[in-house]
Amino acid sequence: MNGHPYLTIDLGKIEHNTRTIVALCSKHGIEVAGVTKVSCGHPEVAKAMLRGGVTSIADSRFENIQRLKDAGIQTTFMLLRIPPLSAVDKTVELTDVSLNSELSVLEGLSKAAAQRNKVHEVIIMVDLGDLREGVWPDELMPFMRAAVKLRNIKIKGLGTNLACFSGVEPNTKNMQQLAQLADQVRKDFNLALPWLSGINSSGLRLIASGGMPEQINHARIGEAILLGRETLRRQPWPGTHQDAFILHAEVLEQKLKPSAPRGKRSEDAFGEQPAFEDRGMIDRLLVNAGREDIDIHGTTPVDSRLKILGASSGYLAIDATASKGQYKVGDKISFTLNYSALLTAMTSEYVKKRAVGATPQ
Repeated sequence: MNGHPYLTIDLGKIEHNTRTIVALCSKHGIEVAGVTKVSCGHPEVAKAMLRGGVTSIADSRFENIQRLKDAGIQTTFMLLRIPPLSAVDKTVELTDVSLNSELSVLEGLSKAAAQRNKVHEVIIMVDLGDLREGVWPDELMPFMRAAVKLRNIKIKGLGTNLACFSGVEPNTKNMQQLAQLADQVRKDFNLALPWLSGINSSGLRLIASGGMPEQINHARIGEAILLGRETLRRQPWPGTHQDAFILHAEVLEQKLKPSAPRGKRSEDAFGEQPAFEDRGMIDRLLVNAGREDIDIHGTTPVDSRLKILGASSGYLAIDATASKGQYKVGDKISFTLNYSALLTAMTSEYVKKRAVGATPQ
């Protein structure tokens, strides 16, 4: 695409993956919000998720939610990140539901909603040990005592986030703890709490094993839909595609060069001192994707004969010796991406995005 690396987004595979994940969750009484943040709120990705059965779209950036709304997408929008106190007006304006853990922010949301004659729904996040956002369990009841007094705020439910920051796994015990806290809140404050939003993609194994308490009825799923992987071991999820996103880069240079550098060495452009094995002369390619475009540690050539040697800001260096001269200047090389590499590629303005594909049979 005019000399740029580009990303193909197979919408059919995303829709298929969505249907697979939604079917599993629905079987266990769990509603799914499709998380679009790694795709930077790509409208076609959101549409594929909605066709696949998610009931709402969740994203962590206002810009992404605005992009989705500008594309004419009509659904419930959830702000997946704690709202900034400085942006309570924008939160109420753009989103229907937000995750919250600070009373001062809830107070700001209450005022902003009242000014617009709206009711803003909130999920109160509880920290069950992963040490990211959330009220500590011992502090939840005093927190709720203050929160229920706020006008123009509807407490939609309780939620928790696990596995993202410290890698704490969702299990029957911590999910039961969330359910017990919800029972106490319902009893003490006469709240319905229709949503217990307990899991993200890391909770699929718990659901499939039958260990998820039946009270947990809401999930926020991104990676399992978009990359077809659960997020505890990054294993492919049965019945899903792992290649809905493919990066394509062009060969700029193809030369026989030494496998090890020549001359006295110091740090490279990124303050590192990479190691090189001296294997004699190799068929070495430079392609037009670098650290400004991707996380090279999460990037894997589709052709297993190719080996990534390293990268600068604008180049990716590849050992193509095993391909026996197959690749020449102007050829395209394709790569699969993990979550980190996909996030970088989607964020980079230098990587062009191309939505393709129909629903697989």
